[in-house]
Amino acid sequence: MSLRLSTVILPYRRWSEGGRKTWQRAEQLGFHAAYTYDHLSWRTFRDGPWFGAVPTLTAAAAVTDQLRLGTLVTSPNFRHPVTLAKELISLDDVSGGRITLGIGAGGTGFDATALGQEPWTPRERADRLAEFVALLDRLLTEDSVSYEGDFYSAHEARNIPGCVQRPRLPFAVAATGPRGLRLAAQYGQAWVTTGDPKVSESGTPEQSFQAIRGQAEKLSDACAAIGRDVADLDKVLLTGFTPERGRVLESLDAFVDFAGRHQELGFTEIVVHWPIPDSDFAADEKVFEQIAMEAGAQLR
Repeated sequence: MSLRLSTVILPYRRWSEGGRKTWQRAEQLGFHAAYTYDHLSWRTFRDGPWFGAVPTLTAAAAVTDQLRLGTLVTSPNFRHPVTLAKELISLDDVSGGRITLGIGAGGTGFDATALGQEPWTPRERADRLAEFVALLDRLLTEDSVSYEGDFYSAHEARNIPGCVQRPRLPFAVAATGPRGLRLAAQYGQAWVTTGDPKVSESGTPEQSFQAIRGQAEKLSDACAAIGRDVADLDKVLLTGFTPERGRVLESLDAFVDFAGRHQELGFTEIVVHWPIPDSDFAADEKVFEQIAMEAGAQLR
């Protein structure tokens, strides 16, 4: 199976000042999908422009035709399954069935406190994600849902006509721990990883590779435990957070070497960040476009 190449476009540019052209260019370059982060603000971009994920993806859907679109990732930090489901059904309709929901537990960044709450512990985040995903699955597949859980409630929530994609739009579950991997196995059409955070800062590329291999093996075990073939799930690697970081985009050869090694682990999709000058995602745009147009042929 050919390895698909996708990109993440951070929502920091006004639509009229390059935002629209970037999403259209992603389609022209032949990317399989273009995703965006679903945050209220993020890291070094906190004090600058940052736009909402759902409106951005809606606008992107209106100016593209074939490009898949989605979030990497949405979390419960400031989302509720009932309202999110309505937005996703609408977005899937506008796009003609091109939406993938990347979903994860979230972290302790700005999103974790923006609504005035205290940051949740890792266990609380895992507990909330489990309930969030299960309820969202129902909301996107059933016409009417009532539910009373530990964290979320729904009372006769209507979601007619449902998604264009049936039985619902795909979930790409970001996970590295056992509970998250079980969620990916049960509800995911794809699994997402950025590598091992423990290795990212001070580890070597080989240590990162072995850590990711271990994650993939644990996903396989989680699938086997419920009688699911792990081959049914796409495996997505979001780059930029392994020890290689920006070196992956230094040349076509560097990218093909990196992507090819991870393809051997069963990854079906590699995601690269659209270059942003003077940031952690700075890269030569000509090299980036060369990778977009030529890497796929070398990774078949």
